[in-house]
Amino acid sequence: MTVTWEELGWERLAAGVGRCRLPGWDCTAGLVVGDGGALLVDAGSSLGEGVRLRTQAQWLAGHRVTHLALTHPHFDHVFGAAAFAGAEVYGAVGVDTVFAHERAELRADAVRNGLDQDAADEAIDALVHPHHQVSGEWTLDLDGGRQVLLANVGPAHTAHDLVVLVPAVASGDREVVFCGDLVEESGEPQAGPDAVPSHWPAALDRLLDLGGEDALYVPGHGAVVDAEFVRRQRDALATRFGVSG
Repeated sequence: MTVTWEELGWERLAAGVGRCRLPGWDCTAGLVVGDGGALLVDAGSSLGEGVRLRTQAQWLAGHRVTHLALTHPHFDHVFGAAAFAGAEVYGAVGVDTVFAHERAELRADAVRNGLDQDAADEAIDALVHPHHQVSGEWTLDLDGGRQVLLANVGPAHTAHDLVVLVPAVASGDREVVFCGDLVEESGEPQAGPDAVPSHWPAALDRLLDLGGEDALYVPGHGAVVDAEFVRRQRDALATRFGVSG
């Protein structure tokens, strides 16, 4: 079955690169397609949502999702991960500890935010631990000249923040940076009990260094933004949390 990104409600950002905004929490999921592999960035808020993402990603890629990157361990980004059987799962160092020892709080947070209790229980029971923990930078080869960089830039929004940088491969395209919730466009960035506010501006400095001035920055929630938006949000967070420099 051949479909376009737009027909499935996805936003095409560059050749073989797109994202969708999921209902409920306006959470972003991203897709990067190579000749022999495909990377999904974040997995949605439930197993059902993960299954829908897997199905759509396979239609768009023409083959299964081979890699899954989890930008941080909040339920709306990770609870669908078990739907991607066989995929290599990547997360920042420490995510596996959260999944092993903070399951009750993950479930409670999901239910507090409106996820059905049965869906939360199902997701917790099937929670997938990352196979690969990223402590610095990790390059993935998706074949056909498509490489993707995973970078651990946290702690910031959480203690375990991972970003995904996708270099342009076609003339006229721009680099795409999937930011997770380090950047939010549809509301003020959320700082919960697992945030490390004193490090957040520095994480955005690192993000800007990696992506550069011309990249497309994809927030965890909201519309795609540019470097200037990220810089303004960085300065606002520094002011909000009293971080100098």
